[in-house]
Amino acid sequence: MRQRLPGLAARVTGRASAAPSYATIEDSKSGRRVLVSEHISRKELKHDRVRESIEHGAEAVLSHTRIASIVLLAGIVLLAGYYGWKIYNERQTAQAQAALDEAMKIFNAQLLLPGQPNIPGEISYVDPTQRSQDAGVRLAAVAAKFPSTPPGRMARYYSAICLMDLDKLNQASEELKALQNSSDKEMAALANFQQALIAERTGKNEQAVPILRALSNSGSILVPKPLVLLELAGILRQSNPKEAASLYEQIKKDYPNTGVADEADRGLGELAPQS
Repeated sequence: MRQRLPGLAARVTGRASAAPSYATIEDSKSGRRVLVSEHISRKELKHDRVRESIEHGAEAVLSHTRIASIVLLAGIVLLAGYYGWKIYNERQTAQAQAALDEAMKIFNAQLLLPGQPNIPGEISYVDPTQRSQDAGVRLAAVAAKFPSTPPGRMARYYSAICLMDLDKLNQASEELKALQNSSDKEMAALANFQQALIAERTGKNEQAVPILRALSNSGSILVPKPLVLLELAGILRQSNPKEAASLYEQIKKDYPNTGVADEADRGLGELAPQS
C-alpha cells in the first residue's frame, strides 16, 4: 500500500496540478471574450460615428438643396416679373404710340384758306384756334392715359404747345414742368426751351436767359445750339446789344450758308442803328 501511495499521490498531484492549468485556460478564454467584446464595442462606436457623419452630411445636403431651390424659385419669380413687366410696357408703348399718331393728325391738320375746298379723306381746319383746342384735348388724353411711356411724354409736350397757341401760358408751363427733369435728355431740352419762350412772352427775360445759356451747352439734337443762340441774341438785343451782336456774329461764322445764319444777319442789321 505504501508503495502505491506515491503513484496515487502522483496522480492526485497530477490532477491537482492539471486543475490550475484548466482554470488558466478558462481565464484565457474569458480574456478573449473580453477582448472580442471590446473590439465589437469599438466597431459599433465607429459605425455610429460614420452613421452620424452620413446623417449630418445628408442634412447639410438637404439644407443646401432647399436653399438652392428657394434661390432658384426666387430667380424664376424675378425673371417672370421682369418679362411680364417688359411685355406690359411694350404693349402700353404701342397703344400710346397709336393714340399719339391719331392726335398728331389733328395737330398737323392743314389750315384751309378762305374758299379753299376740303381734301377728301384728310382732316383740315379753317380756324387755327379750333385746331389747337381739338388737338390739345386729344393729346392731353394720351398724356393722362400713358404718362410713363415715351409717346405719353411726347403727347404732354405737344399738349403744352397747344396751350401756348391758345395763350394759356400758365397751364402750358405746368405741363412742361413735368418734363423738365425727365430722364430723357432730349425731352427735357424741348421742355426747357419752351419754358424760356414762355418766360420771354411774359416779360421774364431774367428767367429765360439762364435757361437758354444752359441749353446752348447741352448738346441737344432736337434743340440745336444755333437755334438757342439765335433766340438768346434776340432776348439780349434790348438789355445787352453788344453781346447780342457777338452772338449773331458767332452764328454767321459757325453756321455759314444756313437759315440761322440768314436770321443772324437780319438781326445784326436791325441791331446796327441802335449800337
